[in-house]
Amino acid sequence: MNFLENIFAHLQQSAGRPVLQEMHPERVVAATGGELLSQIQTARAFLRQAGFQRGGRCALLAPNSIYWAAIDLAILAEGGIVVPLYSRQAPDELVAMMKDADPVMICCGDVSLRTNILRSWPDAPDCHLPREIFSTTAPQEALAEPPLPLAGTDPVAIIYTSGTSGEPKGVVLTAGNLNHMLGCTTARLDLLTGRRSSPEQVFHYAPFCFAASWILLLSCLSRWSLLSLSTDLSNIASEMRRAAPDYILNVPVMLERMRAKIEEQLHARGGPVRWIFRAAEREWRLRAGGGRSRSGGFWLGLARAAIFPAIRKKLGPNLKALICGSAPLPPETQQFFLMLGLPVLQVYGLTETTAICTMDTPGKIKPGWVGAAIEGTEMKLGEMSEILVRGPNVFPGYWNRPPRTNEAADDALRGGWFHTGDQGEVSPDGYWRITGRIKNLIVLASGHNVAPEPIEEKLLHAVPGAQQAVLVGNGESFLAALLTGEVEEMPARNALEALHAQLPHYKRVHAFRVIREPFTVDNGLLTVNGKLKRDAIAKRYQHEIEEIYRKQTA
Repeated sequence: MNFLENIFAHLQQSAGRPVLQEMHPERVVAATGGELLSQIQTARAFLRQAGFQRGGRCALLAPNSIYWAAIDLAILAEGGIVVPLYSRQAPDELVAMMKDADPVMICCGDVSLRTNILRSWPDAPDCHLPREIFSTTAPQEALAEPPLPLAGTDPVAIIYTSGTSGEPKGVVLTAGNLNHMLGCTTARLDLLTGRRSSPEQVFHYAPFCFAASWILLLSCLSRWSLLSLSTDLSNIASEMRRAAPDYILNVPVMLERMRAKIEEQLHARGGPVRWIFRAAEREWRLRAGGGRSRSGGFWLGLARAAIFPAIRKKLGPNLKALICGSAPLPPETQQFFLMLGLPVLQVYGLTETTAICTMDTPGKIKPGWVGAAIEGTEMKLGEMSEILVRGPNVFPGYWNRPPRTNEAADDALRGGWFHTGDQGEVSPDGYWRITGRIKNLIVLASGHNVAPEPIEEKLLHAVPGAQQAVLVGNGESFLAALLTGEVEEMPARNALEALHAQLPHYKRVHAFRVIREPFTVDNGLLTVNGKLKRDAIAKRYQHEIEEIYRKQTA
């Protein structure tokens, strides 16, 4: 039974209970397994009436919803290839990716989105809205119709990478990739949630067009779960409390915000509660480094009994873990939540590896590390400590980009190994740590190679008010930084001086420039999943960077 057949069978078994629900301010909209199956078959009937055929590509361009899941599964059930895209991305960027994918039809979330697409692409294929798709009448006998058979090598999705430099590329994922990955994720989630007398509760806010989010959706529909979907990013805290999840898939920036909010509330409360919390936190950090104080154990025990449970209850009374991926998570943040009794399980992977290469095992977390390789996946270090991956989770290639046999050094897949472009290290017990991106390496005039990410992380924690940090200095004699946020000159300089004591001479940041405008998706300086577009930032602020080095060398 392949992954899709398994999902259909599970939905039939869950015909009478909710499997998906949307969190709206005034109400919760839920769908049982039977209702979702009915919507899937209605969407399949629409696809057939529209002339959709096996192997056809359909762009899915809409916010997360029950309809999104139904259309997605309908495309797969008809033997099609889904092309999920981020609905909040600029229309011109979306059109460029759709032209590359060459879909036979587009499913748009609303009229406004369809209007913007057609304005940028007058010759676009038919764009259909949910109300058009789900007003179709499916034949009664079709409601129990199984999905069309899928071979392991059949492509099922083209997911576009976010494009931190250059144009996004369409990553082709196959049924075999999904078969293997969903087996791994469901087994690991079983370890987390254990035997249950009721469905596990899951809360999710990241768009399904990202590979990890899609894998979560398919995993939840494959198991005894109720997946609650956020519909308002500005109201996540309230939605999360209402959903009362067992676990949540997060990105690091969200965990950083949660941590900042907790600390802000403790500071505002003041008094003994704040004092006890700070004393407990000092002891926790001391123990994380292998030390221990005389009285710290008392305060840590008191916080565990009287303060930490209240914080956990406010986040969610049933929370067992926070799952985190997409970018490196600062070890301090992982330790913070671990102190509260909420383990953060890290996941590492790329779209090209069906979202996952490594996963933390519940109860075996090492802060700062991202777990061991998942079952069936091989990992090793190549030149410049680049992480190489081989296994059934690795994609077969990029869409519309045949292998460049005369440029083998540029190909992602070489000799059966996928070259991730990530630098890392592996511990004797097989745990992995991500240390940077090879293409981000800064080569100083002295010949020293510097991975910017670890230093940028230190800057964000050291410099008061800093929200984002980008290290520069390729070909120069020293490192400098661009900082966004409410950064003041003297506190920042003092923080850098203190930081220098922890760094070798060539990794010290000798100058900085404050950029008042934050880097965002809308201004083209962040990818849609929050990663820095370093080339775009360097180009936008070329004058400011040049001025830094002119002043320092004058």
